[in-house]
Amino acid sequence: MSSLLLFVGLAAAACLAWSIGANDMANSTSVVIGSGTLRFRQAFILFLVFQLLGALLQGYMVMKTLGKGVVHNIEIVGAITASISAFSWIIIASLVGAPISTTHSITGAVIGVGLSYMFLGSQETLINYQRIRDIVISWIVSPVTSMILAAPLYRALRRLRVGDDSKAFKLLLLAFAAFAAYSFGANDVANATGVYVTVTSSSFGIPDEDSMRFLVLFASIFIALGGVTLGYRVVTTLAYKITRLDLRMSLAAGFANAFTVWIFTTIPYLLFGYGLPISTTYVAAGSIIGVGIARSGWRGINLKTVVFVITSWLLTLPVTAGLSIAIYYVLTHIVGVRA
Repeated sequence: MSSLLLFVGLAAAACLAWSIGANDMANSTSVVIGSGTLRFRQAFILFLVFQLLGALLQGYMVMKTLGKGVVHNIEIVGAITASISAFSWIIIASLVGAPISTTHSITGAVIGVGLSYMFLGSQETLINYQRIRDIVISWIVSPVTSMILAAPLYRALRRLRVGDDSKAFKLLLLAFAAFAAYSFGANDVANATGVYVTVTSSSFGIPDEDSMRFLVLFASIFIALGGVTLGYRVVTTLAYKITRLDLRMSLAAGFANAFTVWIFTTIPYLLFGYGLPISTTYVAAGSIIGVGIARSGWRGINLKTVVFVITSWLLTLPVTAGLSIAIYYVLTHIVGVRA
């Protein structure tokens, strides 16, 4: 494998990481911004610090899943293909303010690479259908979990006879936002660079563990850049357009978001050896919808925005899979790129 291909691959991963930061920073900061507890710049600093901690301490749990769990042994051309496909769709969504799932984007892109391998070489065993099934189930269960957690917690907080300007409330909200950023780093950093685990290990002659440490640090830097340059667009959608957030709603949604993402990252890894790459966007939106319903029923929810978000989600998997097939064909059959 030429060093040029590896450089192109890492450049594609950097672009993907940047786009993930642009779209997904909102998942852990929307509640503190929507409630007025922090301004955008303050929320970004909190996000930067704690997503890096999550990536360094637990990022390997999901990176292993995306690197080898969906499609076995993705080579460099496949990795580049997946990165370009996911990046293209995520950046389009970010520009229009659609909080799509970057997890869906990279998973769909990887599946598209696996399908390309099958069509070209008839290697059906390359795709791990059981692992894909587990991931898809987690996509359905996780936002429901955050919604179920957020609603009763908000009702309990509403009964407390403490002013919304309470310092204790605001400190607790900041703690939950930090936990959400940590959980994001543990789960979503793998979306940017997970497909390069095998490639970097073989290129540099290092174990997978060392390769993953390098990749999570690399991705975290560019995720932070994406958050600070374009993240405000999706923050605006989640913080203000689904439902109006007061401090108690933000507190309930923040905890439900952080706890759900951490559980789906950690528990499956401890039990089965791989973390589930869930959609942190799904989870964040689910928790916000949950508190909105708990406050005033469906009247408290902007259904037009919810339909817009769900439509974006539903399009993501087939669009990125199709893009991967097209890009892989162009790279290998028209441009003539070989690993």
